[in-house]
Amino acid sequence: MHRIIRAASFAALALVSAGLSSVCAWAQTDEYWPARPLIDNRSFFSQRLLDLHNRERERIGQPALVWDAQLAQDAKAWANTLAARGDFEHSPAETRINEGENLWRGTAGAYTLEEMMGHFISERHDFRPGVFPAVARSGNWHEIGHYTQVIWPTTRAVGCAVTSRRGTDYLVCRFYPAGNVLGQSVP
Repeated sequence: MHRIIRAASFAALALVSAGLSSVCAWAQTDEYWPARPLIDNRSFFSQRLLDLHNRERERIGQPALVWDAQLAQDAKAWANTLAARGDFEHSPAETRINEGENLWRGTAGAYTLEEMMGHFISERHDFRPGVFPAVARSGNWHEIGHYTQVIWPTTRAVGCAVTSRRGTDYLVCRFYPAGNVLGQSVP
């Protein structure tokens, strides 16, 4: 409950400081984030996620990504599927031609978008520049695959969605064009 109040306070403070008058609406379903204030304007959600991706890309000198509504819609469809099934696996490759995908899940309402994205970004500690897949200090590219997709040099667009169900949040981000391509350099 403390975390929900803190999240509500943070969201309200952010909106007030941005000068927005219509602040929040309460979620009535577990379609998005139950028992947590939702921003009436979904662009706040997309802008936060886009900024989190671009902050890391800027840090290493990669061009900024743009938000893509179709990628976000595709991500939402897969997040809904995962939540309905209670599964946690990548979508079939044939359903996302040349789209990369990052997945995250955790206790519903317990994590901010920044914390969710932080799991992807934290993989950079094991990353080393090179030719994919030989870009992990450990030798296992799966330990840095989320991070390399975020910073992939030829990726230009991202779209993400969060779905909550049965006490679990599912974050799905889709990228175009896909990263983590064998034989390509990662700075």
